[in-house]
Amino acid sequence: MPGASAATTPSPTTPHGTARSSRVGLAGVATMAGSGLSNQTGAALGSLAFPVIGPVGVVAVRQYVAAAVLFAVGRPRLREFTRRQWWPVLLLAVVFGTMNLSLYTAIDRVGLGLAVTLEFLGPLSIALAATRRRVDACCALIAAAGVVTLMRPRPSADYLGMGLGLLAATCWASYILLNRTVGNRIPGAQGSAAAAGVSALMFLPVGIVVAVRHPPTLAAAGCAVAAGVLSSAVPYLADVFTLRRVPAPAFGLFMSVNPVLAAVVGWIGLGQRLGWAEWAGIGAIVAANALSILTSRD
Repeated sequence: MPGASAATTPSPTTPHGTARSSRVGLAGVATMAGSGLSNQTGAALGSLAFPVIGPVGVVAVRQYVAAAVLFAVGRPRLREFTRRQWWPVLLLAVVFGTMNLSLYTAIDRVGLGLAVTLEFLGPLSIALAATRRRVDACCALIAAAGVVTLMRPRPSADYLGMGLGLLAATCWASYILLNRTVGNRIPGAQGSAAAAGVSALMFLPVGIVVAVRHPPTLAAAGCAVAAGVLSSAVPYLADVFTLRRVPAPAFGLFMSVNPVLAAVVGWIGLGQRLGWAEWAGIGAIVAANALSILTSRD
């Protein structure tokens, strides 16, 4: 600020400014860690309801929770949307629902760690496709090696589950691109909120059918709601806080930890143990993302 003295407004180079910056950085890292852990814990809790209401039922509840949270935050003015604004919102709603349904079905078939790692290929592909550097070509090869390791032919391989994980990755990549379009055409979080609301409406009849055919127990309903809160509400609000305080490259780098967190949560919470080959595949994909971001010139 012009006219402000160092005594009243600590600059980034003063001890007070450095301490404040350090506190902000630590708060951002703690928030990102908490967000990632919340997201994967929510997915693990949601999987506990699979035997009662199935992945479809859990996803339906998650869509309802996400819509409630985003509507409260975004407060979309739906009547003011134009046709040019509505079509990417509707596409985003379809992608949002498909992404969660394919991911949760993949979790049911191949486990939390592998499903989340395969889904993570979506944003990684977007990041690598946006550049023409040699190092990113190397990162793409490393990630591809990780995928081959995870999907190597073996008698127990569940290729449908892995395919659903890759479908979730495709949906996540589409989600990123569509969110960018929606964000450019609709102010604030109104577009995301509207998409979440449309997606919840799409899953309303699905939820009713699931509830009638497979009446949820109190425990199953609680796990599904917890999945919605921990995997939708908490990460969204945490990301809003984090992106205001942490540089985008650091945020993207920390996103790499999610597959590892998913594998650890699946191991500790669900007893889903991974072999050395699976850990090597996860490590290769995480390393590819980390290397791409650390060598970025931006």
